[in-house]
Amino acid sequence: MHFSFPYGHTHYEYDLPDERIAGVLVPEAPESGSLPSGEEIVQEAMEHPVGSPRLAELARGKKNIVLIASDHTRPVPSKVIFPAMLREIREGNPDAALTVLIATGSHRETTRKELAAKFGEEYLDREDIRFAVHISTKEEDLVDAGTLPSGGKLRVNRIAAEADLLIAEGFIEPHFFAGFSGGRKSVLPGVCARETVAANHCADFIDDPHARTGVLTDNPIHKDMLYAAEKLRLAYIVNVVLDENKRIIRAFAGDSVKAHEAGCAFVDRMAGVKAVPADIVITTNGGYPLDQNIYQSVKCMTAAEATCRDGGVIIILSDCSDGHGGRSFFELMANDEPLDAIMARFRATPRGETVQDQWQAQIFIRILQRFHVIFITHAPSPVVEALRMTYAETLTEALDAAAKILGHDDAKITVIPDGVGVIVHP
Repeated sequence: MHFSFPYGHTHYEYDLPDERIAGVLVPEAPESGSLPSGEEIVQEAMEHPVGSPRLAELARGKKNIVLIASDHTRPVPSKVIFPAMLREIREGNPDAALTVLIATGSHRETTRKELAAKFGEEYLDREDIRFAVHISTKEEDLVDAGTLPSGGKLRVNRIAAEADLLIAEGFIEPHFFAGFSGGRKSVLPGVCARETVAANHCADFIDDPHARTGVLTDNPIHKDMLYAAEKLRLAYIVNVVLDENKRIIRAFAGDSVKAHEAGCAFVDRMAGVKAVPADIVITTNGGYPLDQNIYQSVKCMTAAEATCRDGGVIIILSDCSDGHGGRSFFELMANDEPLDAIMARFRATPRGETVQDQWQAQIFIRILQRFHVIFITHAPSPVVEALRMTYAETLTEALDAAAKILGHDDAKITVIPDGVGVIVHP
């Protein structure tokens, strides 16, 4: 059986023997037949908003409109969404000040080159549009906005807090601890202080069994995020759903809660798959831009975790042209401290003292404690090995290593071509 695994900007082609394949977990295919263009899908959604007036109507009489947009680590097709939102804003209010605030969360700053690739160079120097990049540690840009249900401080970007109309674009996919991406995540973690993100991503919450892929009910992380979006009066969103080729297949516009819930319900129906237990699971982080670093690649490991047998082998194909992706993440793991000791230390850390990237390391360790992870990547092999994984240059090499770990070379394999695009149910 032939597989074409997304890997960076390309695909990794490989044939696996039919007799070794236990199952292939892929989302439900979109409706047969040709889809409308992404522009048409977005426009249709904006013409029929969920639980909200149209954006043009919301924009009337507003002086300071802020659009929260995703950063360089997300495959959101802003070149499609942004022009449609801009048209409606200007239809309703030609003179409003418009700021596009890039929601980096606690990621690095998005560069001008990345903004140009994401939105189009023609928008960056227009007099009627200002672009600003959120920096989660820049104190002068942050203001206090209350206390989260979890007890953490809600500190947010001043630009978002001072908007008289706050809107957002984004996309909805399964998320490994927030349930789903999109909607309220534009605010938290998108434009919040690092300390707020850390409190929301505390060890207790990451350990909570409801903080899992595809789960919103009783998810404490989601609850905090909803509160932050409501506190900042996030009024309207345009969120899209993408297929494996990053093509828009659906869009949801309107009220930030109701439109997001409708989108999540659609993704749950489309992406839900039943686990097929196997001793080896092969998966990816969906290709560029999601597989730019090892930090982000922890996400796809949780899909493999849900279907790999204890003591089995998870094989990841992830380009990781940016290396490990987080100095603090790397330093939490790249030492001689036993994994059990690191995990115990995380769990003993008070919510308000959660350290940067602890949450990602916590999930990573949870997986490493149960499985062997083999990593096929362009990241340097010493970095991979320092993060307690086995480095492999090819899938053939990875399968040979898996055979040595398991003690036989005929183990069944479950394949998840895009590990961030599925919700694996028991």
